[in-house]
Amino acid sequence: MKLKSLVGILFVILFVMSCQDEPIPKPKAKMRLEYPQGKLADLETENFSFKYNELAVAKLNGDKAYTLSYPDMKGAIFLSYKKVDNNLEQLINDSKRLSYEHAAKADNIVEQPYVNPEEKIYGALFEVQGNAASQSQFFVTDSTNHFLTGSVYFYTKPNYDSILPAASYLQNDIRGIIETLRWKN
Repeated sequence: MKLKSLVGILFVILFVMSCQDEPIPKPKAKMRLEYPQGKLADLETENFSFKYNELAVAKLNGDKAYTLSYPDMKGAIFLSYKKVDNNLEQLINDSKRLSYEHAAKADNIVEQPYVNPEEKIYGALFEVQGNAASQSQFFVTDSTNHFLTGSVYFYTKPNYDSILPAASYLQNDIRGIIETLRWKN
């Protein structure tokens, strides 16, 4: 009788324990990166001016080359200005060629034209998707005197999934630069 009681009690315990909900594995967590919306600062040169995110550190790298460094993101926007001297087609082709050189490592390159006839700003933004060295490239011109190119680079091995939030943030900053750009002369 003791054995039957012991087996009965064991059976009840197992029955009660088995009635609990099935364990469900938790989904993998994804890190949510948010960057503050910085105030705008002015960058003035002899050939152009624009507004940029004050969270960036602006630096003149040499003759008409600038860097907007984002230390918290370990990234930067590199800018280079050239005077148009009957070489507009060559400047545009060189800029596009540099953008499409990333095609070997990129999953896709999306070209977004930009046209602002009131301010005489014409160009394109290239969004590079994938593990390429640069996630964004752009050029803008007035088609007669001025030509400005820019590119985004991170100081790390490219891993598109990891740097996507920062790359998107810097693309928005590039759009802000293009939209506030004003030519001089």
